[in-house]
Amino acid sequence: MSLRKPPLRDAHAAEGASFTEFGGWDMPVEFDSIKPEHRAVRESAGIFDVSHMGEIELSGPDAARLLQRLTTNDVTNLGPGDSQYSMITDEEGTILDDTVVYRYPDEEDADFLFVPNAGHGEEMYDRWVDHRDEWDLDAEVTNATDEYAMFAVQGPDAPDLVADAADGRVTDLSKFEAKFVDFAGVECWTARTGYTGEDGFELLVPVESAETVWDLFDCQSCGLGARDTLRMEYAFLLSGQDFDPEDNPRNPYEAGTSFTVKLDTEFVGRDALEQVFEEGPDEEFVGVKLIDRGVARHGHEITDTDGDTIGEVTSGTMSPTLGEPIALGYVPTEYAEVGTKVRVVVRGQSKKAKIANTPFLSE
Repeated sequence: MSLRKPPLRDAHAAEGASFTEFGGWDMPVEFDSIKPEHRAVRESAGIFDVSHMGEIELSGPDAARLLQRLTTNDVTNLGPGDSQYSMITDEEGTILDDTVVYRYPDEEDADFLFVPNAGHGEEMYDRWVDHRDEWDLDAEVTNATDEYAMFAVQGPDAPDLVADAADGRVTDLSKFEAKFVDFAGVECWTARTGYTGEDGFELLVPVESAETVWDLFDCQSCGLGARDTLRMEYAFLLSGQDFDPEDNPRNPYEAGTSFTVKLDTEFVGRDALEQVFEEGPDEEFVGVKLIDRGVARHGHEITDTDGDTIGEVTSGTMSPTLGEPIALGYVPTEYAEVGTKVRVVVRGQSKKAKIANTPFLSE
């Protein structure tokens, strides 16, 4: 099966990008290299093509009710232009995907937008349609992924860059607020959201105008490699790696996203999650810092100081900002306290490590 390509795939290749398969897409992993791209976002600004993310729009009298029953957060709290981070769970409370839900302005044809991760768009479209029909709800569900490109401009200089490029005001938006703004005459859904830990915006751009809008931003082009190291420094989850319903099933209480779970609402998985809330999770998502030389990677064992396996690394890297090896993973709750001594098995060698504060940059 051939890989899907972002609208600017050829333009990125002309800029010298290298590519990788991610979620069924052929995406730029580096333009220059990870370290300078990472540094640009931490110190100034960078732009990412994140067109591999899905876009599902909902409209109709029961659109809010359908979203409420299929996501863990409280959709009724959203006013026009608001957004919220949420989980999509099954009947057992296992995370199928994480997402951001947006409420469009009242005058728009669609009422809501939610953004599944790469490779989940069709699955989530089918899930929404199947449950809509099962529950006999009056809502239209549209998979709009092919209609848009999506760009993220991130970093301390990002607000000024986006403000200079916009035909209207954008800096009046608070975190997790969004509105339609024109860029070079192109209307873009513009949200003060991101996945790097830095300030910035994500722009949903009509696919036919992708190059026009991308070229407005004179900053470092960044690939998925830097996006990964940036999000790890802030301990942001990566779907399919830090949780996976088949290979690494986790619930929001284990994954550290219990703030997205509103048990006073009715959603698929609610009863199972109420039980986890009452009993407490058996394991917790934690940050790990290596003390010995070595870099922990996905799949490496986490052990106690006696060498007994207690968990597994889900994500790991050499932090470009800290110059130290960092990792994320799950351990039993009794080992989750910050400062607890553990070990990580790197290439067959047991390395001293400790449970660390997250975000790592807060230490």
